[in-house]
Amino acid sequence: MLTDRVLLISGGTGSFGTAVLKRFIKSKIGEIRIFSRDEKKQDDLRKKINNTKVKFFIGDVRDKNSVDNVMRGVDYVFHAAALKQVPSCEFFPMQAVKTNVMGAENILHAALKFGIKKVIVLSTDKAVYPINAMGLSKALMEKVMVAMSRNSDITVMCGTRYGNVMASRGSVIPLFIQQIKEGMPLTITDPDMTRFMMTLDDAVNLVLYAFENGMPGDMFVQKSPASTINTLAHALKSLYHADNPIKYIGTRHGEKIFETLVSREEMVKATDMGEYYRISADNRDLNYDLYFSEGKKNMSKIEEYHSHNTKRLNLEDTKKILLKLDIIRDDIAKIQNDTCPDLVKKSYS
Repeated sequence: MLTDRVLLISGGTGSFGTAVLKRFIKSKIGEIRIFSRDEKKQDDLRKKINNTKVKFFIGDVRDKNSVDNVMRGVDYVFHAAALKQVPSCEFFPMQAVKTNVMGAENILHAALKFGIKKVIVLSTDKAVYPINAMGLSKALMEKVMVAMSRNSDITVMCGTRYGNVMASRGSVIPLFIQQIKEGMPLTITDPDMTRFMMTLDDAVNLVLYAFENGMPGDMFVQKSPASTINTLAHALKSLYHADNPIKYIGTRHGEKIFETLVSREEMVKATDMGEYYRISADNRDLNYDLYFSEGKKNMSKIEEYHSHNTKRLNLEDTKKILLKLDIIRDDIAKIQNDTCPDLVKKSYS
């Protein structure tokens, strides 16, 4: 579907955007446009990629003119630009609204205006039963997408929702690694707190699944395992052969003990696609009946899909999934090479 096509990635210098580039740079895609506001990150990525298929556009999703400028000639859009840090969104909630809600609206309006074939918006588990500004703004973004998906027969708008992407911006893993290397205590908010564990490749696969299968207003969720923060910290200590102490500091502004990917109300209508859940949009209009002759009798028996009731990773499972990360594999290889170079050469030969 992407052969000779033009793909736009908003927020394209972030973790997700660079993972998409890694996946598609050698494919038959015609052009990939990176749209973001950080010229330093763009310049770094331009030098690293060094490929004429990739075009860089400075702009902000809050600015309609810059969005319109980058949208001309585009076939597909992956909308990843967002404010993602929970604490900063708590202190500056209107900034989260301007980027996560109004910025998404600008992208979707431009998609309708220029006849974009498909737009995938990226959301988060924090949008389900939201208790913080970041989650609230992402939940509103989802509602905007679903509402606007009804307005076009040309542009298909759908979305993905995923949990913690390991080692991405805002993930606790880089912080734990830094603390291990500096000999500092590993700071844990709550040892029983659970988070979904996804790799960047999983996140890209989820978006591609939505790209290939999404109908207007659909939301897609990947079934992901979860780990407690305590298990994650001990897994990293084990991998790095570290003996750093652990310090419990309490939950931060707007944090949840567990994250939910599909609400109970959504599970009623969710379709099990094997590795994914598909949540179809409610496409009734405003003239639906005030009273229903028949409702969902088993609603109270249905459970939402969250990080406490999904597959729970033990210490060894968590170590295995952490070893999928380049940053950790490279670190461990370097440490082993420094301490036992002959063993590393043998294991890599």
